[in-house]
Amino acid sequence: MVASEVRALFAVASRPEVVSLAGGMPNVSALPLDDLGDIVRSVVTDQGATALQYGPAQGDAHLREQICAVMAEEGIDASPDDVIVTVGSQQALDLVTRVFVDPGDVVLTEAPTYVTAINTFAAFQADIVHVSMDEDGVVPEALEETLARLESEGRQAKFFYTVPTFQNPAGVTLSSQRRRQVVEICRRFNLLVLEDNPYGLLGFESDPMRALHADAPDNVIYLGSFSKTLSPGFRIGWALAPAAVRAKLVLAAESAMLSHSIFNQLVVARYLDVHPWREQIKDFREMYRRRRDAMLSALEAQMPPGTTWTRPGGGFFVWLTLPEGLDAKAMLPRAVSERVAYVPGTGFFSGDEGRRNMRLSFCYPTPEQIREGVRRLAGVVEAEIALRDTFGNVPAPQSSGGDTPRPDLP
Repeated sequence: MVASEVRALFAVASRPEVVSLAGGMPNVSALPLDDLGDIVRSVVTDQGATALQYGPAQGDAHLREQICAVMAEEGIDASPDDVIVTVGSQQALDLVTRVFVDPGDVVLTEAPTYVTAINTFAAFQADIVHVSMDEDGVVPEALEETLARLESEGRQAKFFYTVPTFQNPAGVTLSSQRRRQVVEICRRFNLLVLEDNPYGLLGFESDPMRALHADAPDNVIYLGSFSKTLSPGFRIGWALAPAAVRAKLVLAAESAMLSHSIFNQLVVARYLDVHPWREQIKDFREMYRRRRDAMLSALEAQMPPGTTWTRPGGGFFVWLTLPEGLDAKAMLPRAVSERVAYVPGTGFFSGDEGRRNMRLSFCYPTPEQIREGVRRLAGVVEAEIALRDTFGNVPAPQSSGGDTPRPDLP
C-alpha cells in the first residue's frame, strides 16, 4: 500500500497562502447547518436508544428505502433488500474488490481513473489494465479490443471499473450511445461492471444521466455516496448489487467492521425525510457551476498556447494537458513555491502515463480564489515553457522547503 498523490499534497495545500486546486473536497458552506443541528437533536431525543447501539451490517432499513428513491433520479428501479450501506462509497469499492479479486486477477479501468481505486486494486494485487477515453468517456472499441486480447491470452477480467458521469479525474461523461455499447460489450464478454457514481446528481446543464445499472441490473454493481450531495462527514455510501453478490458484501462488511455508525445513518435518514433534499442538490449544482465557470474562463484567459483542458458538464474536476515537453509532476515544487497546488496526472494511472496532465479541482475554492490560482499556475507554465525552449526538457528545481512534496513522491 502506498500514499496517494492527493493525500501527499494535503499538508502543503492546506496552508492558508496556497490556493489549492488539488483535493476534491465538497464545499459544505451551502448546507443548512441549523436545520442539521435540529435533526441531530431530534435523532438523539426520539431514537437515542437505537442510534447509540450497534446496527445491522447491511444498514438501516429505512435509509435503504430512501437510497432507492435517490437512485430513482437516475432511472434505477431498486429493492432496498439489494442495497448495502457502507462507510462512504470507498468502503463499497474495497468490499467489492475483496469479494472478487485474487492476486494476479485482471481489473479493467478507464485511463485515467480514480486514484484511490488504483490503490485499492493494487492492495489486493490486481493486474490493472487501462482502457482509453476521449471527451465522450471510455472508447467502446478500445474496451472490446482489450477484452478480446485478454481472451486470446486466456485471461478473464473480474470487472470493469468506471466513473461514467463527470468522471474523476477527467471530468468527462460517458455519452448515452456509448453507455448502451459498453453495457452490451461487457455482457457479451460475461464481464461485471462496477459503476461508481458519486457525482451523477451534480450536473450543471441537464437532468441526471441514466445510470448503467438502470439498463443492466444483473450485470452492474452500482456504488453511490452522500459525500458529494450532503456531506462527507457522515461517511454514508452504498452498493446496489444482485442478491447473491449483496449477500457476500454483507459478510465482508461484517468481518471488516461488524457494523458502522447507525447514528449517522439515522441522521441522514431523518434529513431525507424532513428536508427538501432535491432543492438542496440544486443549490449545490448552482454553487459548483459558478466555480466551474470561473475556472474555465480563467483557463481560457490565462493559459499559454498548447495547453488544453476538458470542459465538464458537472462534478468537481477539470483535466488539463500541458504543452509538449512539460512534466506536471516535476513542475509541482515550482507551483507550490508560487502558492498554487494541483494533482499531477501520474497518480491516475497504474503505470507512468500522465506526465503532461494535471487534475484541477474547482469545488472548494471561491471563484475569486480559483481565478487567482489559475493566474499563478499560468505563470508557472509559462516559466516552464521558457526553460524548455532555452534548455530543452529540464525538470523544475526542487524547493528547499521541508514540507513541499518532492516530485518523486508516490
